Amino acid sequence: MQKELRLRDNKDFKRVYKKAKAYYNRDFTVLIRENNLNHPRFGFSVGKKIGKAVKRNKLKRRLKEIVRLSYYDINNVDMIVIPKVHLAEYDYNRLKKSFEHVLNKAFKQKRVFHAK
Repeated sequence: MQKELRLRDNKDFKRVYKKAKAYYNRDFTVLIRENNLNHPRFGFSVGKKIGKAVKRNKLKRRLKEIVRLSYYDINNVDMIVIPKVHLAEYDYNRLKKSFEHVLNKAFKQKRVFHAK
């Protein structure tokens, strides 16, 4: 994922955590806050409850790839994606479908975010 599409600094994460709107489904919590940029920025917060580093990194790589292929319909937001514990066992397609569901719920439209 490109550098300008990532939340990298702790202050950016804190700003989103502080004043974000939260959206949920059974697999994800997504925190969204508007930014003043012309592009979205994404951060991933994968806790140690998911598993050891190998599992957490694999899940983050999959999520980053889903976002990289499909972020074009989203602008002007900072987003933190927090996966739930049971997602470590999901395959790529099921993960993609669930992530698409929570983002469509967040933006209250059908197919705003369509993972390819």
